[in-house]
Amino acid sequence: MKKQGSITVFLALMLSLLLSLVCTSIESVRMAAARTQILNSMDIGLYSLFGQYDKKLLEDYELFAIDGSFGKGQLDMASVYDDMKSYMVPVLKQNSQNLTLKQGGFTGYRLMTDDNGEPFYAQIVQYMKNSLGSRGIQLLLDKMSERKAKTEEADRNADQAQSGHAIAQYDSEMNNAAQRSRQAEEEAKKKQEQSGNNDFSSGEQLPAAPVKPVENPITVIKKIMKMGILELVLPYGKEISSVEIDESDVVSIRNLQQGMKMPDGLQTDNSYTSEILFQQYIMDHLGSYANPARYSLAYQAEYIYGGKGNDVDNLKTVASKLLLIREGVNLACLMADGVKRAQAQSLALAIASGFLIPPASVVIESALLLCWSFAESVLDVRELFNGGRIPLVKTSETWQISLENLPLLLDGLDSMRKNDESGLSYEDYLQILLLTRSKRDKVMRTMDMVESVIRKEGGKTLFRMDSCVVAVEAFMDVKANKRKVFNVTRQYCYK
Repeated sequence: MKKQGSITVFLALMLSLLLSLVCTSIESVRMAAARTQILNSMDIGLYSLFGQYDKKLLEDYELFAIDGSFGKGQLDMASVYDDMKSYMVPVLKQNSQNLTLKQGGFTGYRLMTDDNGEPFYAQIVQYMKNSLGSRGIQLLLDKMSERKAKTEEADRNADQAQSGHAIAQYDSEMNNAAQRSRQAEEEAKKKQEQSGNNDFSSGEQLPAAPVKPVENPITVIKKIMKMGILELVLPYGKEISSVEIDESDVVSIRNLQQGMKMPDGLQTDNSYTSEILFQQYIMDHLGSYANPARYSLAYQAEYIYGGKGNDVDNLKTVASKLLLIREGVNLACLMADGVKRAQAQSLALAIASGFLIPPASVVIESALLLCWSFAESVLDVRELFNGGRIPLVKTSETWQISLENLPLLLDGLDSMRKNDESGLSYEDYLQILLLTRSKRDKVMRTMDMVESVIRKEGGKTLFRMDSCVVAVEAFMDVKANKRKVFNVTRQYCYK
């Protein structure tokens, strides 16, 4: 009996240990299941929240963001959390777990406009990388690098030509010549009066009259230079948009709502590759003179360059810059062309001789070359605005206007210009111009246009880019089975 009793006590002790282990294991599994269910509820809440992205932003601009204002304009993160919570609570109530949400909220969130629009910029760059692939990106970079170098050189040539004040020096020389001519006439008149009322019996001769000057195209071109830029470069019959926007309520001007810093941070991307990809996105998704937008400003890419609140002024800004760049390119071509230089020198000497100022032929030649390059540039830009193509660098074969036809420029604005299929289009030149604008200007002004279009086309009159949420860090404290409180933190962002 003692032996049997000792075995029973031993088994009882062993069973108590086993039961403790089993109960502990069951409780551990139960808590693990509770934690998994809590994590699942948080994930489902976040996925459901960010699944409510703005469809218009995605359809038109390939951008993911949720409207944190729910159409009211002002960011309302409390409502955003309540929306997320509405998806979490049903999951917490599933199964036999007794899960009670004690508290929750956001410890951080990021808006589309934070850090000068860096989240907006990052999404676009990533989209373009996915769309083009490595080969397409390299081709785009090679093309833009070559154009950028040539354009910068043309810009410098134009600036040097303008800073040389060739026209001002020409005006000074011609004014001096006219003054000397008047003085000579006055002296001759005095001598004539002193000789006794036109009595030439003494044999004294009046000074010879100056040689009749040849036709001077500089005078005509100077008048054309004073004309309105759009009057010169827009082909006849082309209508332009007169749309305006309220500049006081655009992203780039107003005081923006700010997000709450997140621990992961956001790396600023200043690479040249990303800049080129962003510009290509602008040309693909925004309107321009060549392909006007239906809503908001028609010439949206021009707005990004010009920054004015109406289409007309932005188009003027672009046209003026295009004319200046083409003037620099064409002046360099003239300087390198021996035949055309000789023609200009010959005409300059004839003009100088006609006004009895041969030493001024060098000044007249400089002004003549500048006027010639200007006339050629007017034809170039006019062809671009007509949908044609113009080579970045001209040759004698692609040159359009002759020196003799300079006075006839206004009569031949459409008959003299010609298209070159191997050249660059208006949009190609516009993309080159955008390279001269800062990243901040391009990003903020692009958001101006996106916001404006969503308001007008989507009917969301209170839509604001700085109410668009792209990332959050959420937390919640959940009590499981009336015993342990779990603290859960999760992040989610659009990539």
